[in-house]
Amino acid sequence: MRILLLNEYYPPDTSATAKMAAQVAECLAQRHDVTVVAGRPSYDPDEFYPFALLRRDTRNNVQVERVGSTAYPRHEMRRRISNYLSYLALAVPRALAIKSDVIMAMTDPPVAGIAGAFVARLASRPFVYNIRDLYPDMALGGDIVRPSRWVEQWEQLHRRALKQAARVIVLGEDMRSRILSKGVAAERVVVVRDGTSLPSTAPRPDDPAVQRIVQEIRCGFPFVVLHAGNLGFYGAWETLLKAAEILRDESSGLVFIGDGANRRPLELSAANLPNVRFLPFRPADEVPHVMMAGDVHVVTVRRGLEGVVVPSKLYSILAAGRPVLAIADPKSDAARIVSESGCGLAVDPDDPAAVAQAIRRLRDNPAQLAEMGRCAQAAAERYARVIELERFVGIVEEAAREGNGGRHLGS
Repeated sequence: MRILLLNEYYPPDTSATAKMAAQVAECLAQRHDVTVVAGRPSYDPDEFYPFALLRRDTRNNVQVERVGSTAYPRHEMRRRISNYLSYLALAVPRALAIKSDVIMAMTDPPVAGIAGAFVARLASRPFVYNIRDLYPDMALGGDIVRPSRWVEQWEQLHRRALKQAARVIVLGEDMRSRILSKGVAAERVVVVRDGTSLPSTAPRPDDPAVQRIVQEIRCGFPFVVLHAGNLGFYGAWETLLKAAEILRDESSGLVFIGDGANRRPLELSAANLPNVRFLPFRPADEVPHVMMAGDVHVVTVRRGLEGVVVPSKLYSILAAGRPVLAIADPKSDAARIVSESGCGLAVDPDDPAAVAQAIRRLRDNPAQLAEMGRCAQAAAERYARVIELERFVGIVEEAAREGNGGRHLGS
């Protein structure tokens, strides 16, 4: 069948959504004709494209059509909005001109789902909505926008798109609960996790080059609590820094690797903490070294945002066999997976003393820490990405068959 996917970011964009869009599209393309309508690369791309009203290429058997949207760097919100609006203005009419049997949308830009539902309605085709981040809940929860009339209208349009969708594919049970609370039929909302790919090889701990990189990341701390990833609005950062303050004289270091809107404020807040360090992202080929460097890895979602964001970084930590400290509400998917699998500890995101005590417990029990690492690897096998992607393909195929009334697809 012919599948059309709407998502602004697609490789060479380097966002997590771009990478996941490519994985989904390439998996679907093993059995079907897949076309992606994307924008010009703008999310820290490793390759820049000159302006063209429409650019076509084929990547791993996927037809990629890039409309001539603006391609400003993502770090300035006003220019990023220009990227969003120019993408939508060009992508919607282009999508309407492409013959398809099912129309999918992700969540870049934040109204992509509404646009996808609109295209599907005009084309009289089934709509599949893959929610990566839940909007406008995410924008409100992160104080990016304030409650207003236009935000209410955004929510109304989003609910219409959700209810139109033949299937809503979400990242976790907490996100599914949020969608159900908006009045969407339970049988249409399904969980497909990002999952993980188990590494075929791992760096040798006794390799001097590996040790050099690992020690650079550890910053000389005897015990390292590590957060690697975007420092956005969603984390319980204040709680984490207060826990570091409690532990400032206890040989436990907190290392942040990455960037994001909250990095500079966090650096200022931690200026007087000798046991906190901020490091830039490491090259992709050094990610296994980053995993090796942390004695325990942090996954955090501040209270109220469970189900709005689902941190997919959890799965890469599990694949590396590393213990996890989940600083999140017990109802969140991350906390539940960590608790049920025994791969770490889950702690109240509003309780710095509890976070500090959890770090002490992990630091002072190396045998338990090692067992948590083994449990992490076992959990990773249960969330294998190849299995999750196969489920995703099956859900899209099912939605297409139902939505097209069983007639021959592709005609």
